[in-house]
Amino acid sequence: MTTRIPAAEITGFYGALIKKFSTKMFGKVPESLGVMWHNQPVLKASMGFGQKLQKWNSCDESLKSYAHMAVASLIGCSWCLDFNYFMAHNHGLDLDKAQQIPRWRDSGVFTPLERDVLEYAEAMSTTPVIVTDELAARLLEQLGAPALVELTSVIGYANLTTRGNVALGIESEGFADACGLKPLAVPSGRGVA
Repeated sequence: MTTRIPAAEITGFYGALIKKFSTKMFGKVPESLGVMWHNQPVLKASMGFGQKLQKWNSCDESLKSYAHMAVASLIGCSWCLDFNYFMAHNHGLDLDKAQQIPRWRDSGVFTPLERDVLEYAEAMSTTPVIVTDELAARLLEQLGAPALVELTSVIGYANLTTRGNVALGIESEGFADACGLKPLAVPSGRGVA
């Protein structure tokens, strides 16, 4: 991995905790943690919000995971795609669907609701945002207000992490490869500007 900021040595008590947790969860300490270690308050805030986000339960976990992967695919964050594919595996989600996220528009594996969620994730992630009233109304009807608010927040967080990783040059660290997952589908042409 060639990051734009070299990884710092992760030290101290908090560093030992993070290394232990990372090794237990991933089998290694991701190099990206060393990049973020340069600013521990930012790292702690991001990790803290990510942990809180995982406790939310108004929206189906697979929909949130697919939405995050759709953002990562659109933005070009190979780290987030790899990590979320790995996490889909660990959480027992449908790996055939997760594997197809980069080419969801051309894949026949997604339900109409999943397609709406993936479209919403991409529409929220463009500049300017191109979410239509019709798409939002369909999702509101299918998910309800609490789940749509949660999904929207997850997509917003996905934009924070994916854009930051791409800007810092943080790339895939082989999480999915380590557990023998099929390669992700190659992205197809986009219908989004």
